[in-house]
Amino acid sequence: MKLRKTNYLILLCILTSVLLWLFADEQTFDLLAFNTENLLKGRIWTLITSLFIHSDPAHLIGNMIFFYIFGNTIEKELSHKWVTIPFFIGGVTTFLLSTQFYDPSTYLVGASAAIFTLTAIVMLLKPLKFSFYFLMPLGLVAIIYFFYNLIAISLGSQGNISYIGHIIGFLTGIPFGVASNKEWHKNLLITTALLGIYLFTIWFLLPFILNLL
Repeated sequence: MKLRKTNYLILLCILTSVLLWLFADEQTFDLLAFNTENLLKGRIWTLITSLFIHSDPAHLIGNMIFFYIFGNTIEKELSHKWVTIPFFIGGVTTFLLSTQFYDPSTYLVGASAAIFTLTAIVMLLKPLKFSFYFLMPLGLVAIIYFFYNLIAISLGSQGNISYIGHIIGFLTGIPFGVASNKEWHKNLLITTALLGIYLFTIWFLLPFILNLL
């Protein structure tokens, strides 16, 4: 059975992260992880290597689940180029634009933003593709996480999650989604309808749920 390029990238993320956790010192991490200081030092390669570095197992596992589901959906429907090219462009674009929002010494690591690029593509390509992991269509998953990150930014949420980076990655994926499907506008309407149904269902069921608590 031939392994898809998506899964090769996933394996590379896992291998890189685990090796760094086990063997890397601070100097090695600094040579591979992206931040503004490294960019100014000319360490351009960190724009790529940082995509494969994850801070801890939870960060890695969460990202790889999304990567596997959304990446393989795109690759199965189109080709591996529609995964690899948007993945790297989304990741690099996000790192570069995020320098405006973070301290120059703050490291930005992980594939999250690049994966958000892929979620935007799926939203416009196969929004009704059902995920048994999320128990909902992938278009709905994509748009829910997009608004979740917008809300987190508006509330001033802090921590190790780059909500701004996720939004940049998602928006970077929109042109790819449009280019991937001539009927993207119909799929955007479908996604909007799915979100409306989801919100109405939550609003309708919320009183019953609260009564059970």
